[in-house]
Amino acid sequence: MSLNYVRAFVLIVFGIIANDSIAAPPSWAYGYKTAPTKSEIVKVPACPLNARPIDCAYPATVATDGDVKRQLPNSPFSFSRYEAYFDYGPADWYPGDHPVMPDIVAKGRQKDGVRACALCHYPNGQGKMENGGLAGLPAEYILQQLSNFKNGLRHSADPRKANVNEMARIAASLTDAEAQTAANYFSSMSWRPWVRVVESKLVPSVRVTTNGLYIPLAGLPWESIGTRIIEVPEQPERTEVMRDPRSGFIAYVPPGSIAKGKAMTSTGGGRTLPCSSCHGAKLQGVGVIPGIAGRSATYIFRQLYDVQQGTRQSQIMAPIVARLSVEDMINITAYVASLKP
Repeated sequence: MSLNYVRAFVLIVFGIIANDSIAAPPSWAYGYKTAPTKSEIVKVPACPLNARPIDCAYPATVATDGDVKRQLPNSPFSFSRYEAYFDYGPADWYPGDHPVMPDIVAKGRQKDGVRACALCHYPNGQGKMENGGLAGLPAEYILQQLSNFKNGLRHSADPRKANVNEMARIAASLTDAEAQTAANYFSSMSWRPWVRVVESKLVPSVRVTTNGLYIPLAGLPWESIGTRIIEVPEQPERTEVMRDPRSGFIAYVPPGSIAKGKAMTSTGGGRTLPCSSCHGAKLQGVGVIPGIAGRSATYIFRQLYDVQQGTRQSQIMAPIVARLSVEDMINITAYVASLKP
């Protein structure tokens, strides 16, 4: 475990113990509506180095609709919610959308509590706002991130985010062959448009699922966006209940943030470097440097913030984000997410 992470975690927990809540990190980026409290931290699953990955996750919500089968447009299959979320072989609605999944992606390794990669990242690698999209990332980059998770170099600035802890244990549990196989699989697919960025003064009221997925609440008044990004599924039921790998997201961002972000990414604004310096002219990646155009807005922000706080270590990115404010990162994220992949 890195010294920076230990320092950040101690400061967070000390603040919680003293005050029962803290002002940071920006909770909306981590799938929460308020800052962490002492009682919430206590509920985060313990994750010692010898833990099985599944033991680091929040307990799964028990399905209440029994064996009710559901369907998605243009899929020949029907699955229950249990089947859609089965840890070691989740439903694959559209097998024709991706190559044949290797076992570690499709099923994981149940005897060791290693859940299928496809559960969180989808068979097509698009993922959701509370985790990450892997499709189209360079295989070498994916392997580097797995190594960082394994070696304590990548954590979450919000200690409630248990799926990051689980990912660290998954990375440590994979064999070299499994890691390479998964990396090759996800890198073989192209990233496709997945998020629609909308500037708005108002955003939907939301509820939060266990792992940090925002679900809009129908019938409630919209609220001021403030200094936030609120990202929700285009089709909430299809995303939350059925894990529809073809249904993307809407990212609501503050008015004017896209233009400000374009200026910041193009020039650096005197506080950073142009993003194109590393990620290419269209921010679609160069060599082992990943593309960032058109990816999840809250995910991009979360990574910038984690790097700035030292909980995700990156020698390249750390000095680039060091002088950015939260508003700067929101603006950059809004613009980057709005681009075509």
